[in-house]
Order: sequence, then structure tokens, then C-alpha cells
Amino acid sequence: MLSFPSRCGAVLTVAVLLFLPVRGAELVVPEQVAFERGVEFARPGGVSLTLNLAQPKGATGLLPAVVCIHGGGFRAGSREGYDKLCLTLAARGYVAVTITYRLAPANRFPAAVEDCKAAVRWVRANAARLHVDPARIAVLGGSAGGHLAQFLGVTAGVPEFEGTENPGFSSAVAAVVNYYGTSDVTKSYGRSVDAAEVLPLFFGGDLSTHRAAHVRGSPLNWVTPHAAPTLILHGTEDKYVNYEQGLWMRDRLQQCGVDVELFTLKGAGHGFKGADAEKAEAAALAWLDRHFKRAGQ
Repeated sequence: MLSFPSRCGAVLTVAVLLFLPVRGAELVVPEQVAFERGVEFARPGGVSLTLNLAQPKGATGLLPAVVCIHGGGFRAGSREGYDKLCLTLAARGYVAVTITYRLAPANRFPAAVEDCKAAVRWVRANAARLHVDPARIAVLGGSAGGHLAQFLGVTAGVPEFEGTENPGFSSAVAAVVNYYGTSDVTKSYGRSVDAAEVLPLFFGGDLSTHRAAHVRGSPLNWVTPHAAPTLILHGTEDKYVNYEQGLWMRDRLQQCGVDVELFTLKGAGHGFKGADAEKAEAAALAWLDRHFKRAGQ
């Protein structure tokens, strides 16, 4: 039997196009930022999961933190794709990490969710050492990572998704930045160019055989008034995660009284590029600043 909040409904991310890795040699680490690669944060089933960490040098007081989750259709992608953004965030006064998580088809839902929650708990467990304010931890992701970030924002404390890594700390997040992540995966089939290929790998089958898993795996179905404030960034010409997905999540969050904003890029597709990418990143940074830097700094 399914068990989830009835007030508020379902979505997934299915593309492999976004956030290509920035090779380490191409990174320019700002003078005021400390950057560390390959820090282990969890070992589910003996699998080492690592993160890259960027933080301001000589930080005083408690800083907001952002956990970045890469895309790649749940089956590909690399944490290095968010290295540059983490450096940008650290230069603005954030502690930022970009994480590895277990991929499909070897690891099915909810393994990736458990890994992302383990990363949030790791940040919270190390808050004193990292100079992080435990009450100001956000998640940010694109495509599959947007789906996972949104899922964390609506399932704080739901036992079946918590996993066993880094116990004793909350996986709740204070804000979500969702770049074109799906909200209802049951409605991705027929609307996304690769849903029929990608989603069965993540859920172990398609709607005909694994509908319950698709319903459980849709953030829309877990929204309650306790969901985290959310920024959704989506292009109107997205062929991988249709624009309606962002509208559905915005409307559901609004219905539940949750602070939500939908930043629409007209004519943009999946995996923002050029001016669209610049506009989206500026909007995301401004939104995080408004939500986090107005308190405690």
C-alpha cells in the first residue's frame, strides 16, 4: 500500500544533456576560496560516495550551504559538472559541495534519494568544522538532479527515503533550486523524448509493471505545507522535461502555502546554454541570497 501525504502529487528528470563536467585543469579557483576534491561522505553497501567542497577562506560566523546534485538521466553525469558553480557560490560566502550518487540501472530508486539525503546529513554533521549554519542548507540540481533536489525538499523525515548513512542528523533542507526537474514522472511518457528509455532503468520497469514506484518517485505527490521554499527554472521548449512539469509543481506548492517561484525562460530548451544559462544562474544566485543572506549575516 502507498503511503504519502494526500494534500499535495509526482515528477522525474530524464535528460542526459546538462552540465557537462568542467575539467579540473580548466578551473580557476578564486584566491579567497578553498577547494577540495574527493571527500568521502558516505559508503552505502561498501560503495564510496565522494564530494567536492568549496568554502570561503577565513570564514567567520555561520554560513549558508548549498548541496549541488548533477543531472544525467539518473544513469550518467558527474559531480564535476558543478565545480564551477560551487566556486562561484563560495566566492559569494556560501559553503558549497557537489556530490556523487549511485546511478541506474545498477541502483534503482530510491538509492539516489538516500545518497542525496546522506550528503545533506554529512554537511550538517560537519557544520561546526565547515562553519555552516545547520538551519540554512539548500539543495540545487538540474534535470535528474533537479528532480532529486525537489524530492528532498518535500520528503524531510519520511523514513522510507532516509537510508542508513550518517544517522543522527536531519536531512531536511531549507531551500530548493530546481533546474527543469520532473515533478510527476507518470506523465513523462509521451511528453519526453527519452522517458521511455530512461525511467524504466531508474524504477525497474515502466508504468505497466512499476506504476507504484513511479507514483512514489514523483515529488508532486509528497508536497505538504512543510515543503521547503523552492525556485523552479524551466524553459518553455524543453523536449526532455516538458515545461508543464514546472507549472504543476509551482501550483501544488502554492496550493499548500509554500513559498515558490517559477523562473520561465521563453524559447529555452533543456540544459540552458549561453545567455539563457547566464540568466538562470543569476536568478538562482539572487534567490539564494534573498532567502539565506537576509538571515544571520
